Amino acid sequence: MTYPLAVLVPVLPTHERWFVESQQAGDWSFFFSPLPLVLTTAVVVVTVLWRVLALRVDRPELAFLAPLGRLVPWVPRLLGIHLGVALLALAATGAFMTPANDDLHGVGGTALLLVEAALGIWLVTGINLRPAAGFVLALGPALALVAGPTALGESANLAAVAAFLLVVPPGPDAHGAAHPSKAQLRLALLLLRLGVGTALIVLAFSEKLTNPAMAIDTLERFPALDVFSLVGIQVSPETFVAIAGATELLFGLLVISGAFPQVAVLVAMVPFNATLLLFGQTEMVGHLPVYGVFLALLAYGSSAQTAAAVRWLPSPAWRRLSAVRHPVEA
Repeated sequence: MTYPLAVLVPVLPTHERWFVESQQAGDWSFFFSPLPLVLTTAVVVVTVLWRVLALRVDRPELAFLAPLGRLVPWVPRLLGIHLGVALLALAATGAFMTPANDDLHGVGGTALLLVEAALGIWLVTGINLRPAAGFVLALGPALALVAGPTALGESANLAAVAAFLLVVPPGPDAHGAAHPSKAQLRLALLLLRLGVGTALIVLAFSEKLTNPAMAIDTLERFPALDVFSLVGIQVSPETFVAIAGATELLFGLLVISGAFPQVAVLVAMVPFNATLLLFGQTEMVGHLPVYGVFLALLAYGSSAQTAAAVRWLPSPAWRRLSAVRHPVEA
């Protein structure tokens, strides 16, 4: 079942803007060249087949991970901690919402960092997190103002966790156990998947598929990223960038699909964790919200009671209309 993934995950996805000088994306001529188009088509086909196959399975796909399902009541609390620690660490290093946005100046910049740190502390406490999550989402326009809309899209993983907590915050007891309704959980998980998937897809295009120059610069500065060379395979930088972009695009689409979340997360964790060896603390802080999302998808996907909610998507409008007109058939 993991074979289609393994073919397209031979590279280590990373965030180039965190480690090299940012360059403007928008080189669509590279994306519309043969290899990126073929790989993108393959990624879309794999994602569709992956979801169609998953819809035929009405239980968690990896039964041995069932113990992780016991974490389900405390996932909102754990997500709050992941997001809070990430915001605190970013503020401590002078970065606003993303490690790449670390060039704030003046009273306004200092104020944004203080707000970011305060929200981080609030989220870690676990107390009444719905307003805190709302304030995190409200920082989006400020991020777009100081760093541009692309940075906003690349940081959608933060918004994803905040949106989840807005719908399903930790409970009021000492340990923060949450017991949302089925509808609340499905909506929260949908927002979580959409946000993280969007961030990965935006990164695939803004740092690779329409920005090959910056991706090649990153590869030249950090040649260890080219895992092909470790097995004696030589590929051109352009080929590497196309495969890296397709890999990140695949991860984003699989997260949004919610299909086979246990397998998808376990595969994705390999390259996401491998980059820690190369980039260390910056990579860990920047990926903390993503790690929290991976944990959430694993926990909910490992429980027989919540696994179906992980892959839930709203019914198309025509299906809802048909159900209203023909309630007996629906």
